[in-house]
Amino acid sequence: MFSAPDVSVVIPTRNRPDLAVRAVRSALAQTHEALEVVVVVDGPDPDTRANLAAVGDERLRVIELARPGKAPNARNVGAGNARGRWTALLDDDDEWLPTKLERQLELAAAANRPSPVVASRMISRTPRADTVLPRRLPAPGEPLSEYFTVRRGLFHGDGFIQTSTILAPTELLRRVPFTVGLRRQQELDWALRAVRHDDVELLYADEALVLWHQDEDRDRISLANPWQDQLAWLRGNRDLFTPRAYAAFTMSVLSSMAAPTRSTRVFRELLAEARTHGRPGALDYLTFVQIWTLPPGLRAQVRDLVMGRPVDAR
Repeated sequence: MFSAPDVSVVIPTRNRPDLAVRAVRSALAQTHEALEVVVVVDGPDPDTRANLAAVGDERLRVIELARPGKAPNARNVGAGNARGRWTALLDDDDEWLPTKLERQLELAAAANRPSPVVASRMISRTPRADTVLPRRLPAPGEPLSEYFTVRRGLFHGDGFIQTSTILAPTELLRRVPFTVGLRRQQELDWALRAVRHDDVELLYADEALVLWHQDEDRDRISLANPWQDQLAWLRGNRDLFTPRAYAAFTMSVLSSMAAPTRSTRVFRELLAEARTHGRPGALDYLTFVQIWTLPPGLRAQVRDLVMGRPVDAR
């Protein structure tokens, strides 16, 4: 019988048995072995259940939900069933490098506050190239909402947090659950709400410890564009952002979702939103204009050139 875990790894999944097993094996292969892996299957899924049963590791537990509730709900269920003091999140289509938990626990042990959230850099892997994200880590005293949203380059952002990089106290994930029903920006929403608590600080491992697989021919939540839902979320959470960050998010992230509509009305609505409730900078206006004027394919090619990646000519 394995010793009591101090880390619980929570993996939500549905209808992707091969990917789920790959994620599970990367967690079980960690150099930090005092862990359990809690896979929350989001609704009846016999294939995934069968594939996981073949893994054959007593540290693996599987919870199958009676009906689908999407990833945020599955993460909350996993945290609610976690036995470890710490919970680490892993999406089913990502992988961890072997020292991920070991390195994050070292940083957590040296934290200044009792409930540290520890993230890391990651390797964003596409069929064309690998890119290490985030490009920079937060500066001392920098508002995190601005770190996550304010651009320093015309075609890309610098700050970033992704679910599969997050290690946090299990108690904190229960105290600050993921927002059920939110389709995009789930980790941004959670991180900004978590760091509002006085006992929480956000730390980053400088090295890349996660493989973020961005297969360009596979559907991902992060490729969906529910801009109306995101605008409603943004308006309902204005207090999470500084005025500078609110404008930057509206004119870059939100506009990238809405621009395919080619709607003059939407263009004006988002510009008014940023100017009324935020404080845009010059780069925000330039970003906003290029997002709305350049076709998405051309914009992606220019971004690849700027970042030194092979250009996708499709």
